Amino acid sequence: MIRLASKSASRQAMLRAAGVQFESCPANVDERALEAELGAAPPPLIAAALAQAKALAISEPGDATLTLGSDSLVSVDGQRFDKPASREQAAEHLRAFSGKRMELHSAAVLAREGRAIWTHADCATLHVRPLSDQFIESYLEAEWPEVSYCVGVFRIEAMGVQLFERIEGDQFTVLGMPLIPVLGALREQGELQQ
Repeated sequence: MIRLASKSASRQAMLRAAGVQFESCPANVDERALEAELGAAPPPLIAAALAQAKALAISEPGDATLTLGSDSLVSVDGQRFDKPASREQAAEHLRAFSGKRMELHSAAVLAREGRAIWTHADCATLHVRPLSDQFIESYLEAEWPEVSYCVGVFRIEAMGVQLFERIEGDQFTVLGMPLIPVLGALREQGELQQ
């Protein structure tokens, strides 16, 4: 059994559906402070750093349990977007995304005994259709507050799919974790059968 350093329902559902036994142990990490420290670093590096910080917050020296940390971030026109702090900010984000190309970066890190032993980052490109103010309002009426926990203000497995004209990339990356590489790494670490 592994530890998942996350309370993300999406990440938990992915692991559960894939048959991975895990215990959810949400990490207490100041993500905004770490992002500020990393400054203008490229999004894949920031996503990986956040995933690593979460994994290492749970993994301790002398503890052989494998810990999985994961994080996602969204960038549009070179600007990073975090989870919306309010419904008003969610509407602002959606207006900023309207008609644009969104890059969603997801990273995962495995840690054991207080050190990172494996890292992987992936990117999906999501083409946001033009969004009317009326659509944004009705969308948030239906999806708030659930989307307040999501970078990009969407759950692709719910009404969030209506935001997009086209999606390029792995579906698991869009859901918030590069699952196929994670499963391969878990096999290499002896957590899943070869």
